[in-house]
Amino acid sequence: MILSVSRRTDIPAFYSDWFIQRLKEGFLYVKNPINPHQVSKIPLSPEVVDCIVFWTKNPANIIERLGCFKDYMHYFQFTLTGYGKDIEPNVPDKREMLEIFKRLSKKIGKERVIWRYDPIFLSKRYTVEYHLKAFGEIANSLSGYTKKAVISFVDFYANTKRNMKGIGVEVFTPDGMVKLAKDIAHIASRHHITVEACAEEMDFGEIGVSPGSCIDQKLVESLLGCKIDAKKDKNQRGACRCIESVEVGAYHTCLNGCKYCYANFNEKKVEETVKGYDVDSPILCGEIKEGDVVTYRKATSLKDMQVCLTDFDKNFGRKGF
Repeated sequence: MILSVSRRTDIPAFYSDWFIQRLKEGFLYVKNPINPHQVSKIPLSPEVVDCIVFWTKNPANIIERLGCFKDYMHYFQFTLTGYGKDIEPNVPDKREMLEIFKRLSKKIGKERVIWRYDPIFLSKRYTVEYHLKAFGEIANSLSGYTKKAVISFVDFYANTKRNMKGIGVEVFTPDGMVKLAKDIAHIASRHHITVEACAEEMDFGEIGVSPGSCIDQKLVESLLGCKIDAKKDKNQRGACRCIESVEVGAYHTCLNGCKYCYANFNEKKVEETVKGYDVDSPILCGEIKEGDVVTYRKATSLKDMQVCLTDFDKNFGRKGF
């Protein structure tokens, strides 16, 4: 089983205490966002959790406690863009985040910290030239600290449209997207960074931008040192190439306040939801209520142990390390 921590909220930034407590207790609850009365109990033992994928804009609260995850393989999707406080109001200063990114990379390795420059949109302030300058400056700073950058172009979900009202977003043409992606890939290559596209219908392969996957089977297998029996995640968009994972977050709980967010309805809804945060609760920003039905979610490791043992013998022999 792979844990997604989390597409719905920034757990490393705001709820790391809760998640670490959940690992100690060995389980957590997740409510079905479509039917909140359906609750899944997720086991968290290292025997069934093959990898944890963290999504964050600020892992500062978790960096000094990475030892809590020593029994779990993990990597980070770290979003670092050129947007200002008008778009990402509660994200700390980007210069500070660059240093945090480097600290994290030094601790766990550059292959385990993926840089996300997404989503990309255009406006009077955030022009193509602005993005190229911002991407170039960040890439220059992160050279040697990451191997991969992920880009995507903004998708206008209902919440995104609502939250971005008044920003004056301009429509990207297909040719415009191709040109910007090509220029970004050229900049990244100068800093030994490859670029992948996240869940894009358009094919950017000819310009050096491969379709990527955030929950990446090849990366997980490389980190684990063995094959895993994984399937495409059918719950994601059609163009998404991620493998299946278990999402542990909750909507309307992220305090970054990003205008392009699809996971928050509005600020008031977030304020109401986070009032339910309790570090000792098995469920994030909520509680089990009358009428809720808790179902144990059976979980097993995805590792192909025969291949793992074969690779181990091949690399280290039977004499040990």
